[in-house]
Amino acid sequence: MSITSETSLKVRYAETDQMGVVHHGNYAQYLELARIDWLSRLGISYKSMEENGVILPVFTLDLKFKKSAFFDDNLTVKTSLRKIPTVKIIFDYEIYNQNQELLTIASTTLVFVNDKTRKPTSCPPYLLEKIKNY
Repeated sequence: MSITSETSLKVRYAETDQMGVVHHGNYAQYLELARIDWLSRLGISYKSMEENGVILPVFTLDLKFKKSAFFDDNLTVKTSLRKIPTVKIIFDYEIYNQNQELLTIASTTLVFVNDKTRKPTSCPPYLLEKIKNY
């Protein structure tokens, strides 16, 4: 199972430390942008999902840094669905710079949660349908 999308972004000065290296705390935001883009390319609005009572908090976040990203780099985040979601959805990521050098490998596990009860729930059927028909 691998539905993959690519998201491009440019490193802003504010995301770097004194050495011009992207601070590790920014990678969670890069992955979030890529996930929302992945859903959008599938035809799913994350905002609409929330408006329909389903939220997706991050349960685990794993990052492995291979090389640094720097101010003004053009990054590509490749986002892949690991397997058909159940009550959780797992994404794998690879982040490359403009020279196609692999900088970071990451994964996130998110849990589908009912926004009223704050309890885990199943993946929405409309999302499963989009994935199966991809």
